[in-house]
Amino acid sequence: MVRQHLAQAGIELQVHKKRVKNINFRLKPYTLMVSAPAFISTAQIEQAIAKRVSWAIDNHAQVLEQHQRKHRPLADASTADSPILLWGAEQSITLSHDKKLAYYREQLAAIMPSLFDKWQPVVGAYAQEIRLKKMHTRWGSCNTRARRIWLSVYLPAYPLECTEYVIVHELCHLHHANHSHEFWQTVATAMPDYRYWHDMLAGKTGQLD
Repeated sequence: MVRQHLAQAGIELQVHKKRVKNINFRLKPYTLMVSAPAFISTAQIEQAIAKRVSWAIDNHAQVLEQHQRKHRPLADASTADSPILLWGAEQSITLSHDKKLAYYREQLAAIMPSLFDKWQPVVGAYAQEIRLKKMHTRWGSCNTRARRIWLSVYLPAYPLECTEYVIVHELCHLHHANHSHEFWQTVATAMPDYRYWHDMLAGKTGQLD
């Protein structure tokens, strides 16, 4: 029940037993990390977490906002000419902000079909429609009824695996419309290392829906 409440708020619960004296809580973007002494029972840990659920949900928005302030959003980049990052690597070209977006859109559109061909069979879900959009607050979104997936045109600035993670994330919503524990299990089954790419994107320009 505790995991379900947190998952509905988009927060994943991670519990680790360590050489610590007390149960410690650390709220990060989309994650509540709990470290507990090895000698404490699972029931005691669950009771302690249950008391912190409301705190985590109430403070999560503030944690996200603080994290986002530490990173300059790509969507707010200067319109002046600036170096281009493509799939995480700096390119030997400079473009204005508008031309950069057009370039990213072209690059993402070119590779998108092959990425969906790769991941749809793995996830076991298929989109009816795939679109690109200039999204300032999200990396991707999914309309489950229409089976339509949107991807942010800013994704090509980051390693290709980040885009693959967003695709997996949105495809998994075709199985689970929310961010339940079952949803995250489906993501992990399809892409075991998703957490690394999730964390790379977290707080950069937005979140996932």
